[in-house]
Amino acid sequence: MKEEDRLSKEIIGAAIEVHRHLGAGLLESAYEECLCKELEIRDIVFERQKPLAVVYKGIKLSCGYKLDIVVDSKVILELKSVNKLESIHEAQLLTYLKLADLKLGILINFNVPVLKDGIKRIVNNL
Repeated sequence: MKEEDRLSKEIIGAAIEVHRHLGAGLLESAYEECLCKELEIRDIVFERQKPLAVVYKGIKLSCGYKLDIVVDSKVILELKSVNKLESIHEAQLLTYLKLADLKLGILINFNVPVLKDGIKRIVNNL
């Protein structure tokens, strides 16, 4: 998990930089675009809107799910711009982690005055 922890710090730094420039109140898509640009500036490898298959009874189904951002094939970023993070957001990210067979996800709600209050790390205990 050490590599995921290192990436986590870099990702959070990039997200804070985006929030510092934009503030709260924009659509999720604007934050996603800017966070991807910030990750590029920092030479952090990522995939945007990565398709996620659902495996049901051993059969892989394409249900149209897409992960907001996957960093270095190790960390899923789920971006939100909502009044308050709810437990369903955490459950959603945990399910994504299980389906993708990854350990770490970061839930980021940009619609907060101070970004550290909108960040939640979710760990999948495989």
